[in-house]
Amino acid sequence: MNFFRLVYRNADGNVFRSWIVFICAALMAGFAVAATIVIGGARASLNLALERLGADIIVVEAGAEYLMENAFLMGVPARTWMPRSVVDRVAEISGVEEVSPQFFLATLRGATCCSVPEMFLIAFEPESDFTLRPWLEKHLEGGLGLGEAVGGAFVYVPRDPGYILIYGYEVHLAGNLEPTGTGLDQSMFFSFDTAYEIARLSPELAVQDLVIPEDSVSAAMIKLAPGTDPQEVASRIEEAMPEVSAVESTNLFHTQRVQITGLLQSVMALLGLAWILAMALVGLVFSLAINERKQEIGALRALGATRRFVLLSLLSEGWLLALFGGVAGITISTLTIYLFHQLIVDTLGSPFLFPSPLALIGLIAGALVITLLSVALGALIPSVRISLMDPATAMRN
Repeated sequence: MNFFRLVYRNADGNVFRSWIVFICAALMAGFAVAATIVIGGARASLNLALERLGADIIVVEAGAEYLMENAFLMGVPARTWMPRSVVDRVAEISGVEEVSPQFFLATLRGATCCSVPEMFLIAFEPESDFTLRPWLEKHLEGGLGLGEAVGGAFVYVPRDPGYILIYGYEVHLAGNLEPTGTGLDQSMFFSFDTAYEIARLSPELAVQDLVIPEDSVSAAMIKLAPGTDPQEVASRIEEAMPEVSAVESTNLFHTQRVQITGLLQSVMALLGLAWILAMALVGLVFSLAINERKQEIGALRALGATRRFVLLSLLSEGWLLALFGGVAGITISTLTIYLFHQLIVDTLGSPFLFPSPLALIGLIAGALVITLLSVALGALIPSVRISLMDPATAMRN
């Protein structure tokens, strides 16, 4: 108890030194956690979105690649159509194993016939689908019926009336997909039959008709045969059908991935520089503080305190300040990211997925350990020097 009381009183007795160490620790821990959550979450979000799409190549109308990417990534509805015959022609391309068409639809803005304004809707063909099939087989025995839908992680059913209105049509939510951090979390998936039924009844139920062009699809999802080169197949598709674009899944979100990689490199460089400067500042502050306390430390040695006791007491002061500073920095950075999530997404141009509670706890623990070690390293040299000094010499100075 005397040891901890001494550590606390020494930390409390030097306000300037304590605040400098506290701020350095807060900046190191907060910056590290914030960078990991945002950049790591963005990379994880893009990878999960690609897994959710489940296609090796996506074929859309020529020039609609950006609309498609923006729809999947940010949830901004895409309206693009191409002839249904593209699906059959793509299926004949060498290397293509499966092809499944999809419709890209959207709810109306500011209309009472739609529960959610401008919601991205994806209709799929159950007979040929291979993107949602694994999830449906695992969670919904018998698949989706007419009027049933699967929602992204953020799609929910209003308590009253207990269903979701799409163009005045009552859609029942059968389940939710795992979160990806992208626009897919705010999207809804249902079958072609449900899409056609909504379109058929929309003139009677909605303020505006849902129009699905005849013999048209928005995209064709392609699964390749094992060992097939996606780039070669994509080139064959575009040579055979110049009116479409074949986007390899590995090239999807390419701009965002390049941007995140560049941002990661910049942040790592800044973190390294900040870490070096913080340790140097902590070392300087501890040197000045210890120099002022030479007589006090010499008196402790003369009263029987060992070198080990002195060294541990000085390092413990740094650890105490680092712990409180690290917790404060992590708390502020985490709350800031949570409260200003959408602003960060808009600035970054890419969504990001928050880590799970267990992963967040591990991240916080890791950041605190690094902060404690950094402060200890900064304070180590001056602390060792004073602990090794002869008590009489220290008291004379």
